[in-house]
Amino acid sequence: MLKQRPSPVSENSEEERAFLQKRVALFWKVMFFIILIGSGLGGLGAVKKPGADLAFTLAATVGTGIFWWLCRSGKRSIRFSRAMDAGGVLLFSLNGALLGRYLLAGFARDHALASGQATTMADAFVTMLQLESMAIQIAIRAALVPSRPRRTAVLTSLAGIPTILATTLLVPTDAGLSFRALDSAANPWLPATLAIMWGFAVLACTVISSVIYGLRVEVREARRFGQYVLEQKLGEGGMGVVYRATHAMLRRPAAIKLLLKDRASELDLARFEREVQLTSRLVHPNTISIFDYGRTAEGVFYYVMEYLDGLDLQRLVDQYGPVEPARAIHILAQISGALGEAHALGLVHRDIKPANIVITERPDEADVVKVLDFGLVKSFAGNLAESATGDSITGTPLYMAPEAISAPASVDGRADLYAVGAVAYFLLTGRHVFDAASVLEVCSKHLLEAPVPPSQWLGTPLAADLEGIVLRCLAKDPAARPESAAVLRANLLACANAGGDEQARAWWRARRLSEKDRPSSLDDGRSRPPTMTIEFGDRLQC
Repeated sequence: MLKQRPSPVSENSEEERAFLQKRVALFWKVMFFIILIGSGLGGLGAVKKPGADLAFTLAATVGTGIFWWLCRSGKRSIRFSRAMDAGGVLLFSLNGALLGRYLLAGFARDHALASGQATTMADAFVTMLQLESMAIQIAIRAALVPSRPRRTAVLTSLAGIPTILATTLLVPTDAGLSFRALDSAANPWLPATLAIMWGFAVLACTVISSVIYGLRVEVREARRFGQYVLEQKLGEGGMGVVYRATHAMLRRPAAIKLLLKDRASELDLARFEREVQLTSRLVHPNTISIFDYGRTAEGVFYYVMEYLDGLDLQRLVDQYGPVEPARAIHILAQISGALGEAHALGLVHRDIKPANIVITERPDEADVVKVLDFGLVKSFAGNLAESATGDSITGTPLYMAPEAISAPASVDGRADLYAVGAVAYFLLTGRHVFDAASVLEVCSKHLLEAPVPPSQWLGTPLAADLEGIVLRCLAKDPAARPESAAVLRANLLACANAGGDEQARAWWRARRLSEKDRPSSLDDGRSRPPTMTIEFGDRLQC
């Protein structure tokens, strides 16, 4: 019994779908040119008066071209590609069997093969050449198309049946084709010989497929992290990469963040490990969930988090423009809820920005917010020495609170509320609170310059309660900001425009209709403002 190799756990992934479509298209491309060249050579061959054989040849040439075009155009499903693979092979094996019979009939007619013995020998010779040609083509298919060995064995066996049956049952005559007599001298040695020959072809193609399929399994196993297998790369930064992955048993999608040892310093490793430990303590539904954490034998640190199929706020505004006040309130209230839990545990995020906030959709709720990237998080309930970043100014300049610039050691949860105000400003206006040509100038404006009210940029009135909350969050003095994230959330939900869920649902419905490709959302590295780290000794002089 044929031994079956273990299946890759993610053979239904997008990566596998695209790879299969590409390889099936390549197979039919190769077949098209093989048949095209063979048809040209056949036109110069032994048959002087083409008949039905010409029709079968043209059908094979046009058919392979159509299969090639169907497989290379558009985004085809795995089921479609498999159908083009198996259905096409069986269809063209049937076409080839009939073509071989009519070619032999034309050869016998043109060369006056009068005796039955001569016809039988020509029959055996032509059919063996035909099977050899088919074996080469099926071997090409086994080498190009990723397929389980068992599937290849079955498909190759079925592909040889039409030719063997046609040779056994049909014999060429001057009038065309007729049924071979049961007592013919060609029985049983001719069909038995052909079956044995095709058995070797089945064996060879199965071995080829087994080796190719096995190598792909080994590659996939090499990309396994615990119970997860990497699939599609979502993004890459200076220190590591993020992949979409699938759990081997649960088949649950996830995202794996890898920190490559050769790209990271000891400080980076400490921050990475701290991010996992701190984020895993957070269970708020608007905070990214951590599933697992580990280190490979090669020294690659990784952690597994929930996969988010949506887009971050940076891309939302960049691609679709500012959002309506009601929808902004709905988003900001969820951000405040996530921060409320973190602050209650004595943690401050320190890098709240649009690119670290993802919105997704659930069947029962639109605009579900997830706060990401607690890599810069700091405990303000413990000792400063516990901070993985030490005495440094860390964050994104466009969303950094004044005290994070002038006195980073004093940063607490109110710095996150300042960043929430800057995110709200960006959501409502499509502009940053302060734009400048350099990091130094941006930081100077955060320290000294009052922000322009959002309504002035919009050119239309903005509800006074919402604008007042945004400007309170952006106060230079931390004491003038909302007392806590919980208070901020309550204030947002008390706004006259609160309740943007219906607007969000309408937006997601319109997006599904207008966009063919839904972007992957998690940490893909696009449209991100730069994160700045300035050592304490290099504090800005403003």
